[in-house]
Order: sequence, then C-alpha cells, then structure tokens
Amino acid sequence: MVPSAREALLNAALAALDEQPWRTVRMVDVAALAGVSRQSLYNEFGGKDGLARALLGEAADGYLAGVERALDPDVDTDAGTGRGPAAVALWTVRAARTNALVKALLTGFWGERLPRSAASPTPAELLGLARDRAVAALAGGQPPEAAAELAVRCETVLRLALSYVMVPAEGCTAPLIMEAARPREAC
Repeated sequence: MVPSAREALLNAALAALDEQPWRTVRMVDVAALAGVSRQSLYNEFGGKDGLARALLGEAADGYLAGVERALDPDVDTDAGTGRGPAAVALWTVRAARTNALVKALLTGFWGERLPRSAASPTPAELLGLARDRAVAALAGGQPPEAAAELAVRCETVLRLALSYVMVPAEGCTAPLIMEAARPREAC
C-alpha cells in the first residue's frame, strides 16, 4: 500500500531527524524526501510547528495504542509478561528506548535534536492517559474503591517503568522490570 502524502511527510521528517537536529531540518528537504511539493507540506501541516505537533501527536498516539495492545486479552504479548500493567510497563520501557519522541513525551527531557510543541501532552498527562486506559480495561465492574486502588497500583507500575527509562538497568534486563512490575493482585 502506498503511503498517503501525510504519512510520507511524517516518515520523511522522522528520517531527517535521524540525520540532524530539528532546528536544522528544512521543510523543503522534508518535502523532497517525501516526494511531494513544499506547498503540499504547508497545506498539510501549516508550517514547521504544525509538522512538529503532528510528529509528537503520532508518537503519543502510537504509545497509547501500544498500551491498549498490552491490555488486550486477544493480542499475543511476550512470553511471560501476561497482560495488564506488567505488560504495559514493559511496553513503556521498550517504546521509550526505541523512540526518542516517546521518551521525551514520557519524561519531559527534550534534547536539542527533537521537535517540541506546547500542544503535546505533558508527561503527567500521558502517564494519566495510560493509567486510565489500564484501569478501564482491568476494573471490570469493581466498586469505586477497588477501582481507585487499581488506579494507584497501575500508576505505580507505570512510574516504575519510567524509572527504567530514566536510569536503564544494565543490559536492559526485562525479567527485573517484569518481576518488579508484577502486582500481587489484579493490577
């Protein structure tokens, strides 16, 4: 399937980011790399700030889609991780390690190489969205008190995962995070 002009432009912008800092990325080069006119790029995103917003929005949406996959009982996850908060924790670490934009969105630490946008969710907002999705998927008719406790546990597991993002374990030892992320009960 041929990517749309929007997808091609986003992919071209990501490829440009692999080569140079955002401040030096030129719209004309992104358009050329995507095989579209510069005017098409401006029509789609309005300018470099709009392109940055779109890149960060795609990164946040991709992270949250991964959270939902980790919570979906019909989706295979890595052996031994199960589903639920432990799988979300592992996904969070992997997503942040493989995508600098996701890492910046989750931690609030923006290198000079990355685009920024005031329209992006803050780390607390993105963590809250992931927590709320986990609670919604796992609460299943529990009383409000149990759902509130589940929210605390889910947020704790996500914050533990973020500690692995901020200070990686040597060799990225998944068993350590999985053992630490495994709750005693539903979360």
